[in-house]
Amino acid sequence: MSTAISLLVVDDHPLFRRGLLSLLSQDDRFTVLGEASDIGEALRILNTTVPDVILLDNHLPGVKGVDAICALKASHDNLRIMMLTVSEDEDDLAKALQNGADGYLLKTSDSAQLCDAIVKVTEGQSVVSPEMMNKLVSALRQPLEQDLQVSLRSVVNPLHIWDLLSPREKEIFLQVAKSLSNKQIARDLNIAETTVKIHIQHIFKKLDFNSRVQIAVFAATHGLV
Repeated sequence: MSTAISLLVVDDHPLFRRGLLSLLSQDDRFTVLGEASDIGEALRILNTTVPDVILLDNHLPGVKGVDAICALKASHDNLRIMMLTVSEDEDDLAKALQNGADGYLLKTSDSAQLCDAIVKVTEGQSVVSPEMMNKLVSALRQPLEQDLQVSLRSVVNPLHIWDLLSPREKEIFLQVAKSLSNKQIARDLNIAETTVKIHIQHIFKKLDFNSRVQIAVFAATHGLV
């Protein structure tokens, strides 16, 4: 990559944060612009710093990570947020996707998986730990408890919304669901990358989605890919 991916790490455990910073500093694909132990500190950093990706823990003091995604994203355009958490709870995953997280990775992931996931998120791809994707899809295919039904309803809309999309938008939707980047989609469909971005924005607006992960979950749940 010609330019290093800039990162902000938000985690309240100093030892984990230090270890993560040490790991990332050894990879010349990344540069860490800052670190924070809670959402308030993260927002103050964002007043003067614009990272490409925020690595966000969920269980933070005060405001939980999943509850702060919207506020963090509102601070800068094109800011990517990847949850990096120990939480394997379907509710937390559902809320993260609903609020616009670009990825959801468990802290049990190995270093190579983490670094590759950061690159993919930067390229516009969706990244969810395989264990969590399986849990979510499985939960959606089975009778759900009432509270989980409520939390997931806004993440995955009824299948009839598929008919809201134009033929080209459906084509791009399926490419996004396969975790292809905008550049790959543009090349495969022989169109400009900016055209792909415009179509994806239209898809988000029509389906009331705000992340590529939601597209991947919808497609997997309804057998579109």
